[in-house]
Amino acid sequence: MQLPAARGRVSAALIDALAGRTTKLPAFAHFDGDEDLHLTLFVCYELAYRGWDGVDDCWEWDPGLLRLRTAAENRYLSSLYDLVGAPTEAVDPATVPAALARIVEEDDGPGLSGYLRGRATFEQFREFVTHRSVYHLREADPHSWALPRIGGRAKAALVEIQTDEYGGGIEPRMHQELFKRTMRWFDLDLSYGGYVDSVGAPTLAVNNLMSLFGLHRARRGMILGHLAAYEMTSSLPNRAYANGLRRLGGDADATAFYDEHVEADAVHEQIAAHDLCGSFAAAEPARAADVLFGARCALAVDSLWAQSVLDTWQQGRSSLRNRTVQPVLAG
Repeated sequence: MQLPAARGRVSAALIDALAGRTTKLPAFAHFDGDEDLHLTLFVCYELAYRGWDGVDDCWEWDPGLLRLRTAAENRYLSSLYDLVGAPTEAVDPATVPAALARIVEEDDGPGLSGYLRGRATFEQFREFVTHRSVYHLREADPHSWALPRIGGRAKAALVEIQTDEYGGGIEPRMHQELFKRTMRWFDLDLSYGGYVDSVGAPTLAVNNLMSLFGLHRARRGMILGHLAAYEMTSSLPNRAYANGLRRLGGDADATAFYDEHVEADAVHEQIAAHDLCGSFAAAEPARAADVLFGARCALAVDSLWAQSVLDTWQQGRSSLRNRTVQPVLAG
């Protein structure tokens, strides 16, 4: 993946250092707004995934980079506390599955899935897929960070969910690969991270949230709650996405990713709430509140992203930073 274009002073200094244009990382953390903040975080986090073309892998553990990342993480965490409140001091572990169900039930997101099902144009749906490609081309990877950090029944439950996400070991069935079929139908670039420059801070924030939780052992409860929220709210929206694609003429390849999630996540919902999060909370009662915090953050940050997309469409504008994404096969 190519290093993206900077969006402010901090991200510019970071990218210049990683590209070898300077020997110094930024010695400041005064971000030029959310675009600068979330691009900085995304660039730092990607070093723990597949990395950046031409950037030495040793940067992942560079002390200066970690100091910068920590400053950006603290800024992001502060905004999350403002959004959903900080984790409470004590939660009865036995109540965690029911509490997760209430959080999901009370979620009143902006209705993006309904819009895509019944009203979105071809180009709007294509933009939606472009945004989601930043996550779906590495789907499951952020949550897999939790595997070595938990044990017992919770670990077994996470393995069960992740096995489905990775296609049971069959490459074409991996959800990352299924999403490429949708992208191919829209003539989009299938490259991992190919649209980072095209999406704004709300999209990067969705992805950064998973890394913020997943890359820190201390936040293992949060990443499990995040996964549970995703699994417990996935089936109905994915059914809407699939039906929206069919309305636009999408074939079986176009809808395969969404159709797969309708079935798989209906099963995962109970596993995630009870076997994964319930068992984890019972084993680590002090982390029960973290599970609920992770779930609340997942839904709230996704809602902010969805609202940002809908707002631009309602204003007759593109939701992408570069206005439009050209078809790969055009010409």
